[in-house]
Amino acid sequence: MAEKVKTLGLTRNKDFMLYVKDGDVWQVRRKQPGVQKGKPEKLAEGGFAMDNNYIYFVDKNGDVSRAKRAVGGQKRKKVAKKPAKKKAKKKAAKKPAKKAKKPAKKKRR
Repeated sequence: MAEKVKTLGLTRNKDFMLYVKDGDVWQVRRKQPGVQKGKPEKLAEGGFAMDNNYIYFVDKNGDVSRAKRAVGGQKRKKVAKKPAKKKAKKKAAKKPAKKAKKPAKKKRR
């Protein structure tokens, strides 16, 4: 779960993306077709030190929160290996060679 780091009460706008960098909250216009890339601008001073063991984000209330970073991803379930089936060696039965077909006879008129 996330824990609140700083209560700012920022209002969110769907046209802007909010992110935390060096303890400050920045906003940048979202990329959309036909619209030029916007320049980031500082929205608020956070005034806190960031720890690399956590990810920092702006939550739905407009406050800065952090969550424990999942280093290395999630653990996968171990799948039990199926026992290998033993294959019996069988000699392939030789098939008799096919006889060559005789050429078709020409019809006389």
